[in-house]
Amino acid sequence: MESSELNRLLAEEYLHLQSVIEEFDSKALTIKAWSVTFSLAALGAAYAAKASSILLVASASALLFWLLEGYWKTFQYAYYQHAGELEAHFAGEKDQAVAMQIGRTWYKRWKAGGGRLLIRIMFWPHVALPHLAATIFGLLLYALHVAGLIPVSRP
Repeated sequence: MESSELNRLLAEEYLHLQSVIEEFDSKALTIKAWSVTFSLAALGAAYAAKASSILLVASASALLFWLLEGYWKTFQYAYYQHAGELEAHFAGEKDQAVAMQIGRTWYKRWKAGGGRLLIRIMFWPHVALPHLAATIFGLLLYALHVAGLIPVSRP
């Protein structure tokens, strides 16, 4: 394949990768919106229904949304390696990139990340918030209720 044709394919591939990476960010905002909506509604419902157990449901839902966003970010993160390889190619830092490798490089990178990467990503501030705050807040309210410091349910 001629280098001009290869460069055209690689440029198209790079632009596609960038749009995929950006789409992940918009979906992550949707996950955050669902988390905040459900978790805060459940916290309010615990007091409206006078049922302290709903505080645990609110915390568990925030925790699950946090885990979901963590996995979502690992999926996004796996695309960065190939995007970086293409950038290195166009910067003249890499001899010659191979076109049409999005799936292969994604799977290899995602598989290599494992659980450690998931945990690390989950504690990035822009991933942890607001899920971690909602989880802690719900558990704190429940603990204060169990300790008798904050009434939630009827005696």
